[in-house]
Amino acid sequence: MSKYTKTILSTLRKTPGFGSLVANECTITRLGGLTNLVHLVDTGNDRVIVRIPGEGTEEYINRATEISNATAAWRAGISAEVLWADPTSGDMVSRAIDNIETMTPALFKSRSGSPGRAGRALSKLHNSGETFEFRFELFAMIDEYLGVLSTRDVSLPEGYHDIVTAAEPVKQALAANPATLAPCHCDPLCENFLDDGQAMWIVDWEYSGMNDPLWDVGDLSVEAEMDAVQEAELLHGYFGRAPTDAELGRVVIYKAMCDLLWTLWGLIQHADGNPAEDFWLYAITRFERCKTLMLDPSFAAHVHAVAKT
Repeated sequence: MSKYTKTILSTLRKTPGFGSLVANECTITRLGGLTNLVHLVDTGNDRVIVRIPGEGTEEYINRATEISNATAAWRAGISAEVLWADPTSGDMVSRAIDNIETMTPALFKSRSGSPGRAGRALSKLHNSGETFEFRFELFAMIDEYLGVLSTRDVSLPEGYHDIVTAAEPVKQALAANPATLAPCHCDPLCENFLDDGQAMWIVDWEYSGMNDPLWDVGDLSVEAEMDAVQEAELLHGYFGRAPTDAELGRVVIYKAMCDLLWTLWGLIQHADGNPAEDFWLYAITRFERCKTLMLDPSFAAHVHAVAKT
């Protein structure tokens, strides 16, 4: 029995109804995950997801908050049921969602209607009336990640602080017209969206909190590498109509700002030696995309549309 199998079974046995489970009574399959160990366990009668947090993630993820928000997202009808979780270690067992496809940028392009279904799922979350713990504050998180990086042996991409300075008008526009906060995922990677062809489900609530809901919309457009047609479908699914100039402005702003933030996250993973992928390339790619968008002549017009709301 591998050490991973022992860890998964040990965690699962803490869950009500699984206390006597042994290895030969189940099938364990490793799933994706950039920072955590995630496995599907099929006992024949039950299918569950066992998540073991990656080392070092406790520095920037509050596991008790994550568990609370994941449970609220389940109540909202768009996420998996949490069956057991440890708020100290972050170990979590949730019910698997059947007959789904884990999304990728390629699948958002090939699965008909998927951008619209994702927009409707985000709208359902944001309008659920649930309240998440934690306030997701973009510029405070940038400062926090910079603080974490100051303790690591890693360099920022050339010009990063210049782009942070250039984002000051964005900060001012958002501060002048604050959004009504809503429960948000805040890290809408494609792989966190599960599609059954009729509706989208959303999982993985590590970074969730109360936030401007259009952060989720803009960030998903970036993560899914959506073209203009796909993004229009996403926005129509979300709003049920075309967005106003100010709404579109917020989406475009957050497309740039999510890349600015996740550049730093990627650098932390690189510095910590996370082997899941080439995080230096990940960070540089995101930073260059952020610069390209912010230097586009249309970007200032989007910021102006938000500022004058």
